Amino acid sequence: MGAVPAWPPQSTPRLFVDDLLQPGERRIEGPAAHYLLSVMRLKSGDPVKLFDDRTGEWLAVVRAAGKRDLTVELTERLHGREAAPDLWLCAAPLKKGRIDWVAEKACELGVARLQPVLTRRAVVDKLNLDRLRAHMVEAAEQCGRTALPELTEPVKLPALLRDWPAERALFFADETGGEPAAAAMRARSGPAAVLIGPEGGFDDAEREAIRALPQAVGIGLGPRILRADTAAAAAVSIWMIVAGDW
Repeated sequence: MGAVPAWPPQSTPRLFVDDLLQPGERRIEGPAAHYLLSVMRLKSGDPVKLFDDRTGEWLAVVRAAGKRDLTVELTERLHGREAAPDLWLCAAPLKKGRIDWVAEKACELGVARLQPVLTRRAVVDKLNLDRLRAHMVEAAEQCGRTALPELTEPVKLPALLRDWPAERALFFADETGGEPAAAAMRARSGPAAVLIGPEGGFDDAEREAIRALPQAVGIGLGPRILRADTAAAAAVSIWMIVAGDW
């Protein structure tokens, strides 16, 4: 007798749903329905995985497939919402494409919050948050994540520092030099954030203001000069390793 095929199969599509999931039937329409019907070619009886960033991931089965919408029945909760490490990524806006990449990697790497920070040398002062969230959703769908980073409105650097939580360490990538990142992070456990400046770096006044914050620690990311998006991924990765998340 042959082995029983796994259910649901590994090829089962995953879809983010932006409202609370619970057992029973629900209708899917719009772009999500187009993807499931026209791209994935789902039909009645096919499985689909849904997650909502609240209750976790659910197994659903297509009960009716129309031309522009479909009805699925949620039959089983597969996983609860994963626990995200308590790390924020505070990053200056970058050009389109690079900031999209940062949003994707923030989700893939497991940060709890992505906080855009407006600085003097930033070449971008406006962000399309809907587009950034869409990139994070797509990354979560592809990577099996059940939690999305919180995406907040951009804030100016002085306001960020003024309202900084007393219990949260702030590791800022300082191109003029700082403690080796891993050593600095290992010495300061607990809630944390990584602050990455724009392509041109922080100016002297900004750097002085950051260093004046008691929770701030300047860190170095090795002997090579990194682009801002690479620095963000590198610093987050180092923190995750030190914190034991990897």
